[in-house]
Amino acid sequence: MREIEFLLDRDEPDTVAFVNAHSLNLAVRDHAYRSALHDCSLVLNDGVGLAIAARLWGSSFPDNLNGTDLSPAVLRMVVDRGLTVFLLGGRPGVAERDAERLPRSFPGLRIVGTHHGYFGPGETEQVVRRIRDSGAQVLFAALGNPRQELFLHRHLPDTGARLGVSVGAFFDIFFGRFPRAPQWMRRLRLEWLHRLRLEPRRLFGRYVIGNPLFLARVVGERVRTLSAWKG
Repeated sequence: MREIEFLLDRDEPDTVAFVNAHSLNLAVRDHAYRSALHDCSLVLNDGVGLAIAARLWGSSFPDNLNGTDLSPAVLRMVVDRGLTVFLLGGRPGVAERDAERLPRSFPGLRIVGTHHGYFGPGETEQVVRRIRDSGAQVLFAALGNPRQELFLHRHLPDTGARLGVSVGAFFDIFFGRFPRAPQWMRRLRLEWLHRLRLEPRRLFGRYVIGNPLFLARVVGERVRTLSAWKG
């Protein structure tokens, strides 16, 4: 959390992103997305796939992090500093409803603008201008991977915000569209299984096919590295 506090206290634009097995699979074949992640000020681990990958490389992450869990902590820091927030993303009406409800959970929170995530490339400039005109200092982007990271990478400086955070499904979960997994599943890093049960058609490829594919890539890279070291 100290790293995010440091970014909040800077005047230069910074970005925070979360990566899981799915997003890293996307980054393998999407150069622009890979560059956006590379240029992020802070990239945090999300999910059991990355925990397994770290162990395969002889390391470990102290915590599992994701936008849904970390966003409340960021909002508390924002309130403490008296900063303003813009909510970008979600279906029409979701960000607006969250903007009404979030200050009840975080007294003193000032949300100065919202916009849904269903806008096309031709509307991007208008959305950027709307964020800039709001005077927001922190931008929460919930546009999905890789769109949210690409938006922040390309447009955050023009919005005038000092910190852009990719928050994934936070808007929908706070809105109540998707219930969180039970605490025991979160502790075991099995929230992906809960999400798969809720949205099997949309998430089957991401989790059932994508997770093994990611681990196969990790194992392959580990074998190549060991072979090169021995050679």
